[in-house]
Amino acid sequence: MLGLVYFVAFLSLAQQILPLIGSRGLLPVSLFLRQAERFLGSGSGAFLQFPSIFWINSSDLFLVVMSWVGVVLATALLLGFANGILLIALWLIYLSFVHIGQDWYSYGWEIQLLETGFLAVFLCPLLDGRPFPKRPPPVPLIWLFRWLIFRIMLGAGLIKLRGDSCWRDLTCLYYHYETQPIPNPLSPLLHFMPRWFHKLGAFWNHLNELIAPWFMFGPRQLRHVAGFLLVSFQVILILSGNLSFLNWVTIIPALACFDDSWFAHILPKGLSQRAVRASAGAKISRAQRVVIPGLVLLVAVLSFFPIANLLSSRQAMNTSFDPLHLVNTYGAFGSVGQERNEIIFEGTNDAVITPESQWKAYEFKCKPGDPFRRPCVISPYHYRLDWQIWFAAMSGPDQYPWTLHFVWKLLHNDSGVLSLLAYNPFPNSPPHHIRAELYRYQFAPWGEGSNAWWTRTRVGSWLPALSVKDSSFLRFLAAYGWVSRTNERDARSD
Repeated sequence: MLGLVYFVAFLSLAQQILPLIGSRGLLPVSLFLRQAERFLGSGSGAFLQFPSIFWINSSDLFLVVMSWVGVVLATALLLGFANGILLIALWLIYLSFVHIGQDWYSYGWEIQLLETGFLAVFLCPLLDGRPFPKRPPPVPLIWLFRWLIFRIMLGAGLIKLRGDSCWRDLTCLYYHYETQPIPNPLSPLLHFMPRWFHKLGAFWNHLNELIAPWFMFGPRQLRHVAGFLLVSFQVILILSGNLSFLNWVTIIPALACFDDSWFAHILPKGLSQRAVRASAGAKISRAQRVVIPGLVLLVAVLSFFPIANLLSSRQAMNTSFDPLHLVNTYGAFGSVGQERNEIIFEGTNDAVITPESQWKAYEFKCKPGDPFRRPCVISPYHYRLDWQIWFAAMSGPDQYPWTLHFVWKLLHNDSGVLSLLAYNPFPNSPPHHIRAELYRYQFAPWGEGSNAWWTRTRVGSWLPALSVKDSSFLRFLAAYGWVSRTNERDARSD
């Protein structure tokens, strides 16, 4: 399961890394590293704050190579071949990407994968990479995974109760399926269910996040019930939306609620017998007897701030307290929006804009745009640009300045950025102007004979029309280092 999540995470890296943070990307990593050195010091200060192998080399080639190395290693893990060395390599590479990923890697599931991946390093032997090694996993490590899922679920439950009154009166699901980041084809069906169904769903959410986690430390049968509730809850969330690999990576520590005898009932008999034969009479190694108590102590010490955060009335969501993201605090949907706004980027070939100008819209790969396009199914994959546009629609361009760099790329038909989109309405030559309009989206009513999935109404302008000759636009980009001062001077002279 961890191999699957790592595989998807690194595959999305390999396919999107250059347009996002490459040398010609929307948020170039080279600029980020220079700014980090400027504010934190060029010595160890910046590295200790953002530990990453990309301080050594941040070239486009190295970024791509390391992302594909991650895909290869994750494939081996997915096939069942794993040892401590392979797992520490996966963790280190992904940690390195998260620290330089900027806005694109600011999600809670990134640090959750890192914490899960770090614990998994100690789950298997250091060198023996066979699917059925002789040494069993240390029992204290299974309890550390239970401690992880306990914090994940309880943090998510508490942030809801503290963050939005609709969770307390059980009405959040009236809106959630429509306003979540990337709905899927089942989301409209769920949205139009009766209100008693939504209230029951919110109650079910609280049962799984606030009650079930406590039973994973109890007797065997209660622990199995808790594990079943937690895993089935994550499966339901997978079916109701596209939350990247969040729910998939959450299933991993939840599996620690079950024991070998339980798995023996559901796995093929030959597989179970092979596992038993491989580890018959085996004990943990002498090295594990030394390392595992140290790991338990480390997690206990680093759990102080996450526990304090859980108890705080100002609980933070998805936060790390150490630069290696070893023990973190989690949460999801502390507030639920009641309206869905979408930014639609449009271009025109007209050199001079008039009321009669024809505007053509760009389509993203999953984000709602064309009301007649069916919502996508993409989980556990992650289209990172689509998610960030969803966040940007809740604010303005001043909070998301990279959106202007995005416009600049569209005005030049940049092949990298266009690879992140589903449709380019200007395939032959770039448009003269780009603007961004804000629309309010609602699911189209079912059963009325329309082929539309959405209805929408215009809210207003999110970003005025811009062109490559706009001097203020060029000054803004130059201030961020995204275009050269030569471009700015050329625009001023024109």
